[in-house]
Amino acid sequence: MACVLTRTARVPLSFRGSVRCRYESAMRSAAVLSVFWFLSLGALGVFFPFYSLFLSENAGLSGVQVGMVMAVVPLVGMVAQPLWGNTADRSGSRARILALLCFGAAAGYVNLYFGQGFVSILLGTAGLAVFSTALIPMSVSVTLGIVEGRGPHAFGLVRVWGTLGFLITVVAFPKALEAWQDSGAFWVETSLRGKAGLELMLPVAALLLVLAGAVSLMLRPDGSLGEKSLKGDWRLLMQHGPFLRLLVFMFAAYVFMQGPMAMFPVFVRSLGGGLDAVSKMWVLMLLLEIPLMALSGAGLARLGARGLIAVGLGAGALRWLVCGFSDNMTLVYAVQVLHGVTVIGLIIGAPLYVEAVAPPRLRATGQGLLAMVGVSLGGILSNLNAGWMISAFGADAPAKFGGVGALLLVLVLPWVLPRAESAELREAHKPREELNLAPQ
Repeated sequence: MACVLTRTARVPLSFRGSVRCRYESAMRSAAVLSVFWFLSLGALGVFFPFYSLFLSENAGLSGVQVGMVMAVVPLVGMVAQPLWGNTADRSGSRARILALLCFGAAAGYVNLYFGQGFVSILLGTAGLAVFSTALIPMSVSVTLGIVEGRGPHAFGLVRVWGTLGFLITVVAFPKALEAWQDSGAFWVETSLRGKAGLELMLPVAALLLVLAGAVSLMLRPDGSLGEKSLKGDWRLLMQHGPFLRLLVFMFAAYVFMQGPMAMFPVFVRSLGGGLDAVSKMWVLMLLLEIPLMALSGAGLARLGARGLIAVGLGAGALRWLVCGFSDNMTLVYAVQVLHGVTVIGLIIGAPLYVEAVAPPRLRATGQGLLAMVGVSLGGILSNLNAGWMISAFGADAPAKFGGVGALLLVLVLPWVLPRAESAELREAHKPREELNLAPQ
């Protein structure tokens, strides 16, 4: 979009033109990012809520096998997330790496579509995870780089479009699939209780990610987004006390929280619900998340990043305690609104904590390490444990375990995790030759 210059009294023409250009560039970048988040999380909304149900009922895998397939995602992510983050920081081409991750994940979905049997599905899921596990951390780092300096609300107002995309696809896909089945457009396998044709979520997710990748190519590497790190720079983060404590704490948080979420469709099925019930519960999960995401800047200003994490964990603890210890479907439905609070606390609060610590040139590396230790390493243990607990104790066991564990973390948080006010941790943003990353 061309920059338009207009005359205003006592304001130099060059200054007005510069301000107008920066404003138009910021608006353009925000629009592109919003579309990107809508498409990329729209793909996740087609896939994530239904994948464990597909594995359990359509693919016919046992509880332990489902747990193994779900665990391979964070296992691969342990390597992929920091590798892609370091590659992006070293090259300075974070937006281009983001596009590559989109296209690679799309290819992974297509490959998984042709998987047959446990081994094939396990390997296909691992191939998908090489790209998909790094996609969200890279998206966060690119977005934070672009909206840097534009106020506490900027990130939430862009990121909320991802939640809207997720909401639309998680509701629309089951209805579209049911309509297609009822039309007799393809032969329906009746040997399993699951939704026949549920595997169509894979090419649909692939298409959305191809579009997201194409949109991300429109992003410009302005400002700190194009900064490059040097070899070994990532060690600076590993010398910083608050960052290390965050990694340990988020590892524990995901150990308790990831398994119940991944196995949520299996839990809903145990209460007599099906694909439609899972879809409706996701609507409740996202209804509160949308306004909370848009207003997350106000929460950050009032509570700080650590406060957001505490509130998110507390909401997650209450949600899973109710799910684990109550068989009342109405009550289970009601507490799903707490999902939005958990997302703001963990998915937004923890990356913002990293943003307060990591210098711009290590932004993607910091987010990648957070995802590796929390989502991946913690997720591996959580998914394996959840699969085993379902087989040994029943579908509600992961929720009980997660709820009790999350509650304990809330109680110890003030003694484990220091505050992450920007003024406290500004040392990490100095030039590399002046850095002093001693624990706060």
